[in-house]
Amino acid sequence: MSGNPRSVIMSPSILAADFSQLGNQVRAVSNADWIHVDVMDGHFVPNLSFGADITHAVSQVTELPLDVHLMIESPEKWVDHYVKAGASCIIFHVEATDDPVALARTIRAAGVRAGFSLRPGTPIEPFLPTLDEFDLVLVMSVEPGFGGQSFMPDQLEKVRLLRAEIDARGLNTLIEIDGGISTATIAQAAQAGCDAFVAGSAVFGQPDPAAAVDELRALATSAHTAI
Repeated sequence: MSGNPRSVIMSPSILAADFSQLGNQVRAVSNADWIHVDVMDGHFVPNLSFGADITHAVSQVTELPLDVHLMIESPEKWVDHYVKAGASCIIFHVEATDDPVALARTIRAAGVRAGFSLRPGTPIEPFLPTLDEFDLVLVMSVEPGFGGQSFMPDQLEKVRLLRAEIDARGLNTLIEIDGGISTATIAQAAQAGCDAFVAGSAVFGQPDPAAAVDELRALATSAHTAI
């Protein structure tokens, strides 16, 4: 693939932002591609974070697409709230719904891109045949629910399987990765086949978040080019 690298999509996670300055923090990464919004309900994962109201508030301070990750039970009951809140992509967990394809079709019918995510312990193989029903797959390289965890390199095997399946079938499904993405790990993820990268503390924990986005993008782009 040398000479024709895939585009790199940077999606800073506001879970790592200073909530008291959320508007300014989001505006500080206007050079990103998406804004990642982690929604946690305290049930599917043992933590609480944002809801639809905060999602809507974020949509009012940026023109970047909102990449909304629902780490919640019964996501089908809530997707309409996030569509109305301004989500550009809604990602739900396959462990939280009985019919991922039906939910993806509902999301797409609302004019929003649909993605699924899976916990590190959930195998990807059962979901490969239905990849054409999804715009995105989010591979978790940490256990969902908390920021600041260490990157799990064994999860890159899922990325490689996804990359092979997507390329073999000529699909447009994007591969996103979330968890422990930093200057030390992003090249590995890019080489494995990721298109989009969620970074929290590696962006908002830095003195210059915009510069951090640029540095991470450059590392991923270089890794793509070297493939």
